[in-house]
Amino acid sequence: MKLILLIGAGSFIGGVSRYLLSQFIQTKTLNAFPYGTLTVNLIGCLLIGIVYGICDRGNLSQEVRLFLATGMLGGFTTFSAFSNDTIKLMNEGHMNYAIIYVLSSVLIGVTATFLGLGLTRLF
Repeated sequence: MKLILLIGAGSFIGGVSRYLLSQFIQTKTLNAFPYGTLTVNLIGCLLIGIVYGICDRGNLSQEVRLFLATGMLGGFTTFSAFSNDTIKLMNEGHMNYAIIYVLSSVLIGVTATFLGLGLTRLF
């Protein structure tokens, strides 16, 4: 139960941070391009790399890792987890899996979102 609460608290912090930062960045631009979301995703990727790099050295407990990576960064952006999974596949020599993962995540993800939007118009 303690781990669930740690992840939940981190997710709350990450989600609120994502909203605030994304809105702040987006209001500073006069363009339709989603600079706020892009900024959040890129920062999340950088931070998850740092967290897992520190974890690889054994400098973070499981509780802290779950709070930061799964909770905060999971709430901040799931793109960071996607990016980390891709790097893991590449580092383990599974380049084909990494390419398939990236392409399917992006193409199928966008298609699923499109279909989901379409389904809402049916009801």
